[in-house]
Parts: sequence; structure tokens; C-alpha cells
Amino acid sequence: MKTITVAQLAERTETALIDVRERSEFASGHVPGAVNLPMSELGDLLHELPDGAFDVICQLGGRSARVVEALEARGYDATNVEGGTAEWIAEGRAIETPAP
Repeated sequence: MKTITVAQLAERTETALIDVRERSEFASGHVPGAVNLPMSELGDLLHELPDGAFDVICQLGGRSARVVEALEARGYDATNVEGGTAEWIAEGRAIETPAP
């Protein structure tokens, strides 16, 4: 399984980012530009995955690792973000929240 750190994620500008946390978690704050496809709904949302390579993030890195393993088995070019959104925030990086 391919993995990157949040520092490496911050340097990637052309790679799509899929956040597999639940919708309420995503709404509380997410990495800018991330698209929310919750792990619990992903089986029904495969058609929304980007063509080509993409990164997968969750809160700590566990759920995203499981998702990446499953997607790789289906032929997707997915990379897990180690440390997840929690690490992103711990490093003082900006997050987005939906407009009220």
C-alpha cells in the first residue's frame, strides 16, 4: 500500500483528495479541497471516485488505510495519508469548514 505524510500531502497540488470520514466529521473541518465520500457509503459512491491517482484521508489514518487496500484490490491508484486530518491540524495547517 502506498502512503504519504501530511507534509507530502501539503505539497501535492494536482492529486485529488478523498476524505472517507463520516459527513459530520467532515463538516467539523477538513483539508482544503477534499471531497467527502464516507467509508460507510463508499460502496455506493465508487462512480464518484476520480479517474487516475488520488489520495485518501480520514481522522487518524486507519479507515483510509482500509479503504486504500480495498480500492487497490479493485485496480484504483489510491494512496493513504498517514496521520490523517488530526495530524494535518496538529501541524497547524489550515482547514475548511462549510459556510453556515
